[in-house]
Amino acid sequence: MGSPTPTHTRAPLRRALLAAALTLAAALILAAAPVFAQEPPAAPAAAPAAAPAAPVAWSSLTPEQQKLLGPVGNQWNSLPPERQQALAHGSERWLSMSPDQRDQARDRFSRWQSLPQEQRQSLRQRWQRFQALPPNEQAVVRQNFHRYQQLPPAQRQMLRQQWRNATPEQRQQMLERARQQRQKRIERGGGAHPPPKRP
Repeated sequence: MGSPTPTHTRAPLRRALLAAALTLAAALILAAAPVFAQEPPAAPAAAPAAAPAAPVAWSSLTPEQQKLLGPVGNQWNSLPPERQQALAHGSERWLSMSPDQRDQARDRFSRWQSLPQEQRQSLRQRWQRFQALPPNEQAVVRQNFHRYQQLPPAQRQMLRQQWRNATPEQRQQMLERARQQRQKRIERGGGAHPPPKRP
C-alpha cells in the first residue's frame, strides 16, 4: 500500500465535500433543538447486515466529478468502496449547487471549523440522533425547520436565545407546548397525520 496522501492536498477537497453535507446538518440541528432534547428512540430490532458497498469506477464519474476529485484520483482504486461512494455522491451534490449555495456552504464549513472540538462532537451526536429518528419524525423536524426559516431573523435569534437560556425544566415546558400546538394542528387537519384512533 502506498504512502497516505499529505493532509495539505486533501484539505481543499475535503472542505468542499464536507461543506455541502454540513450545511444541511447544521441547519437541521439548529432548527431541531427541541427534538434533540428528547431521549433518542430505542434502537430498531436487529436488521439484516447490509450488503457491502460496491466500488465506484473512476471512469464512471463525469469529467466534472473527476476534475473536482482530482486530488484523490491517483488513490481512487485503493479507497474503500464506502469512501468512493461518499465522494462520488458528495461531488455530484456539490456540482448541482448554485454559486450562491457553494458560497454559503463554504461559509458554514468555515464556521464549523472554528467551533471548539467539544461543540463539534456535540453537533455530530445530535446529527446521529436525528438520523436515528423514524422517517415520520425526521419529516416533522424538517417541517419545523422550514417554518423556522420563514420567521424574521430577529425572531429566529430570539428563539435560539430563549432555548439556550432555558433551564432543563423550562425546555421540557417548551417541548410540551410544542407538542400541544402540533396536536391542535393535527386536530384541525393542518399538520402531520393524526395517530390512528383506538376503538
